[in-house]
Amino acid sequence: MALLEINYYSETLEMEQSMAVILPELSDNNPDWTLEDLTDIPVLYLLHGMGGNHSTWTRRTSIERYVRNTKIAIVMPSTDLAWYTNTTYGLNYFDALAIELPKKIKQLFPQISTKVEKNFVAGLSMGGYGAWKFAFGTESFSHAASLSGGLVFSKEVAFTLGSETYWKGIFGDLENVEQSSNNLINAARLRLKGGTKPKLYAWCGQEDFLFEASNLAVEQIRQLGYDIDYEVGHGKHEWYYWDKMIERVLEWLPIDYQQEERLQS
Repeated sequence: MALLEINYYSETLEMEQSMAVILPELSDNNPDWTLEDLTDIPVLYLLHGMGGNHSTWTRRTSIERYVRNTKIAIVMPSTDLAWYTNTTYGLNYFDALAIELPKKIKQLFPQISTKVEKNFVAGLSMGGYGAWKFAFGTESFSHAASLSGGLVFSKEVAFTLGSETYWKGIFGDLENVEQSSNNLINAARLRLKGGTKPKLYAWCGQEDFLFEASNLAVEQIRQLGYDIDYEVGHGKHEWYYWDKMIERVLEWLPIDYQQEERLQS
């Protein structure tokens, strides 16, 4: 696998952005692969949480090792602290990452598939929210996974992490967030007017402060008719668990994940 750091200009944000990309390549580790095998390959957009950036997944987990025998690309962008959202202060991170970035990937890496059934998105915490938001807000992703995601907002939970000024800058009037498209329940309902519903996965630890919010979001979105694979277990809001669960996400995705081969080599 090749691990690349890409610096590019975002026309949407009108500023430089960075992303890390894990890309399968011909190597001695995979002697049976051919160039034909590495065309139209699936891609997983992997989103970081609050305080992270494009390098966090590779520094905190073994994601590169996990996929080294798997024909899949991993794209890890940065969103700063903007919650993958078109903010009230004019920086449209949702448009830049959910819509513009896949077009940039197509331009830079033509071997990566543009087919919806081969485009996936996953993330943790803030990135778990972003992953489901990408899936509801576009028709570009067939599967979306959330790990310890901030899936439901309330002043009692998410909005306690930081100042009120910060949250208003992201979402606007906090009294109206539940009625806006930034509420994933509303976003899921609006998505029903589009094409095929994305398949969803969620995991949250029972000791996580977001556990009850996760339960509520899964229940409400299931009631809308979405197919959600929901798993829970012991775990806090920390990387020890996310490193384990990203492997579970890879197993869940419709790809030829070479886990046994990886463990034996």
